[in-house]
Amino acid sequence: MRTRRARFVSLALLVSFSLLAAAQSGKVETISALTDSSVPDAVRQSLDDKGYRLTLDGPKPECELWLRKSIPAAAKKGPEAAAYPQFSESVMVGVIHFPENAADFRGHRVPAGFYTLRYELMPDDGNHLGAAPNPDFLLLIPASSDIDPNASFKFQDLVSMSAKASGTKHPSPLSLAPPDKAGPPAVKKDDQDHWIFSSAAKLSSGEEMPLFLIVKGTAQQ
Repeated sequence: MRTRRARFVSLALLVSFSLLAAAQSGKVETISALTDSSVPDAVRQSLDDKGYRLTLDGPKPECELWLRKSIPAAAKKGPEAAAYPQFSESVMVGVIHFPENAADFRGHRVPAGFYTLRYELMPDDGNHLGAAPNPDFLLLIPASSDIDPNASFKFQDLVSMSAKASGTKHPSPLSLAPPDKAGPPAVKKDDQDHWIFSSAAKLSSGEEMPLFLIVKGTAQQ
């Protein structure tokens, strides 16, 4: 009797853990090319022919995401602390669409709409100490104001462009999580309540690299 009871308890725990694990994974749907005219034509032409619709912990999709067909590879690797040294600062990585109001990694409100995603490193100063485990971010730029996917920007100019996303004095960042092995596109929740989208990104060098982006969740206080 005890053996049967022990087996039953073990089975129940296994099922519970399995359900918990399943609850931590969201849904990724493949969608067609971005055609919305509010995104500049040159930007749309630079994107992959397919995108991804992400549904997280609610019945409605959280966002849609399109990566570039070929992300320009950095001429030289970034600082040792960077998790994505293959990216040059300010390089456009893709476009994200929030069908409803969302929030950036700082917790600031981001209105529904289309935003380009440009790579930037967090300043190495005391004001940002401990703000994130690694310094890599994608800054949200209102798509209508970012017309050239191949343009590069100085840090302060990019910060000013991104500040328009939230209407504050600060840029609107989405944090890049440290990359792991690239697999099929997926979105999962980690133990810090961060929803992380993972996929392979294509570089102009011909290399494919893993990209892990926190699409929902804020910095730990």
